Amino acid sequence: SRVIDVGTGAGFPGLALKIACPDMQLTLLDSLDKRIGFLRGTCAKLGFDDVECVHARAEEMPDGYRQGFDFAVSRAVARLNLLCELCLPLVKVGGAFLSMKSVESGGELEQAKKAIGILGGRVERTADYSIPGTDVTHRVIFIKKIAETPKKYPRPFAKIKKNPL
Repeated sequence: SRVIDVGTGAGFPGLALKIACPDMQLTLLDSLDKRIGFLRGTCAKLGFDDVECVHARAEEMPDGYRQGFDFAVSRAVARLNLLCELCLPLVKVGGAFLSMKSVESGGELEQAKKAIGILGGRVERTADYSIPGTDVTHRVIFIKKIAETPKKYPRPFAKIKKNPL
């Protein structure tokens, strides 16, 4: 599978997925070059010479990445209605966007349903999970890509933020 971790930060969840599934093709995307430099060094130390580390904003990714991934994953980047506009254009039809959220994300999900539909997605399910050794519970929202994203998305981030779908 070809996977992109949008707003990867220190590489989570992307690097954890790569450790668990070493055959996957992983792209780590972040807007801060300092983080990307750290990730390149970390990947080299882990022997992941096939991980692509990209310094860019999701809404400014070149066309060659558009609808080119089986999965997009993201954690703690933005509210779901904004995040869908950044991630769903990167996922090919038949793929999925997995968003890591809080267990109190029901209202956020409801608010994002219009955006999900416009961008070619459909909520498949949610799943709550516990972090081993803690009392912490999180949720992952599975959004299936069922149709191509209209070419006008994603919009520049200022427009996404000012007028969310």
